Amino acid sequence: MVDHGARRARVNQLIDAEPRVVGGSPGSIGRLERLCTALTRVLPASGVGLSLLVEDNHGGTIAASNATSRALEELQFALGEGPCIDAYTSRRPVLVADLQAHGSARWPGYAPAAHDHGVRAVFAFPLQVGAARAGALDVYRDEPGPLSAESLNDAFTFADVAMDVLVDSQNGDEGSKARADLDDVLAYRVEVYQAQGMVMVDLGVSIDEAMARIRGYAYAENQSIGDVARDIISGKIRLDKDTHEL
Repeated sequence: MVDHGARRARVNQLIDAEPRVVGGSPGSIGRLERLCTALTRVLPASGVGLSLLVEDNHGGTIAASNATSRALEELQFALGEGPCIDAYTSRRPVLVADLQAHGSARWPGYAPAAHDHGVRAVFAFPLQVGAARAGALDVYRDEPGPLSAESLNDAFTFADVAMDVLVDSQNGDEGSKARADLDDVLAYRVEVYQAQGMVMVDLGVSIDEAMARIRGYAYAENQSIGDVARDIISGKIRLDKDTHEL
């Protein structure tokens, strides 16, 4: 039996062996992107995404193996539901081997949208160590079916290594640069809160309904929550009472 330390060492070797993308992200973000790509080669997966979250379930995509996986990550924040959010909230893995059969009741908005993106199974693994948690690692498959015990062990190890990268980014030689990278990824949280407040005042609705209307607009226009929030703040768009609400 391979011990956990050996598994971590193997995962780090796989990440180190992953070619760096020309023009790709530097530092910790770049390493997490290579981690996502490496995991697609280890598992029977069509894509992998990694997102950070905070206590109120707002968050942002920090790395992905491809553009489709990044879009699937962002989709969860636009809709306010999905495996990443559930894994973070419950602190437990979310394993849905057949999205069409078992995902619609759980995620009435996300499941059909993910299915349209070609996802047939999804598995989410929380990023956590002790009482600290940071987000989740999502594995997407283009055909239904469970992950084997060996594949699950691999996914858990990759999630642990991802958490190591996030923790290590707060220390060491690249600490200040890595913190800036991570802060940039989640910087839009303040903009989202500001946009929520503006919509709440403009429409005379509750803060929750304001968020629902922002999400509805983002989904309808195929934009990220962060982009919509920035446009609301800048005055480029103004939601009205007829704006679609999810």
